[in-house]
Amino acid sequence: MTIFKLAISALAVSASFGATALPVLAAGHGAVGDEVIAEQRAELASATQGKGFGPQSPRDIDAPSGMNHRAFGSAPAYAEMNLCNIHFHENAEHKGGEFTHYAGNGDGHGYGSGYEYNGTLNAAELSPLDHKVGDSEHGDLEPGDTIEIHFVYSTAQVQPGEGLGSCVSEAIANPQLRVEAVVAVLVNDPKAASLTDMAAVKTVEGLYQTGYLPDDLGRPVVYDGSTTGPTYNEKASPFQVTWSVRPQVVKMDIASVDAWLKDNPFKEDHAHGVRNLVMNPDLLSPIVGQ
Repeated sequence: MTIFKLAISALAVSASFGATALPVLAAGHGAVGDEVIAEQRAELASATQGKGFGPQSPRDIDAPSGMNHRAFGSAPAYAEMNLCNIHFHENAEHKGGEFTHYAGNGDGHGYGSGYEYNGTLNAAELSPLDHKVGDSEHGDLEPGDTIEIHFVYSTAQVQPGEGLGSCVSEAIANPQLRVEAVVAVLVNDPKAASLTDMAAVKTVEGLYQTGYLPDDLGRPVVYDGSTTGPTYNEKASPFQVTWSVRPQVVKMDIASVDAWLKDNPFKEDHAHGVRNLVMNPDLLSPIVGQ
């Protein structure tokens, strides 16, 4: 396995601009004070100043301004690329649209929080299951929790597989990458959207694709960014990614998430942690057309 593959595989596991409230992190993980977040953001600013890093992710998709003009070619539409990986994060990594409720920041070790759905769920939708969902070591999922699902696409000739290392090949070590992001709030309702259906792998005209991507969650916000995950709370990601983030939230049956975690070709068994929301304008690209 090449160094690039090893590096990019790790990404999926994975001055203050900060918030004033004490972060509320996922169950089983301690809170991280504002001073820690401030230190992480200051370290990120120091580590990237004058180094030429490109724009970073995640970001507030409702704030189009950015001062990072390191341009790279936008990836093709996802239907013209190969699906290479699917994974999700507990709480939305991005902010904006219908997911603006503050839920805390990444904790620098993974399993942190981002932003969660601020809608109203009824008692039936919030009724608990008789068991926990996901790997308890990393924080269990319950009805009412929010996840951000990343459907990762590559221009390389690859097959869907484990980690973002599945998005590169011996023939192309620097493919164009695209992430189609869907934010979902988990509900106890078999009539809600199904992750097993949405994330089913199929081939269309010789390309690997997902079962379906929602087309009724508002116009996706497309921008130039990077890979994410708490690995990059204090350093920049060097990888270039075209992001397409849907601004509305879909209700998703938590039983389907449970079933998918128990049986999927990506060897995913838990929700990943989040990277702190990137707020430094020098690390954000301008969002064109918003």
